Amino acid sequence: MVNLGLSRVDDAVAAKHPGLGEYAACQSNAFVKGIFTFVTGTGLTFGLQMFIQRKFKYPFQWNVLVAVVAGSAASYWVTRVETQKCSNLWLFLETGKLPTDMGTDQRT
Repeated sequence: MVNLGLSRVDDAVAAKHPGLGEYAACQSNAFVKGIFTFVTGTGLTFGLQMFIQRKFKYPFQWNVLVAVVAGSAASYWVTRVETQKCSNLWLFLETGKLPTDMGTDQRT
């Protein structure tokens, strides 16, 4: 058994897919970037709203709601982009070709 993060992968599967460790590391990095983006985006949006609230008075709960929604949207976008890069890496490791090298007729 091969450890892959917190889960264990059978040796036969790991031998069949030699790039599995690199793909898992890429996915882990993508998720960490997403979490970092959520925290940073929420904090920056909240700080910006506190600055703007000096001029326009509105209830505090709207600050929190808008900040969390903005942080979530930014986090989703970053995670989606990074995960697509990991998918392209996986395809390259498995086939030796980049996804742009494959025509539409070669999809399996």
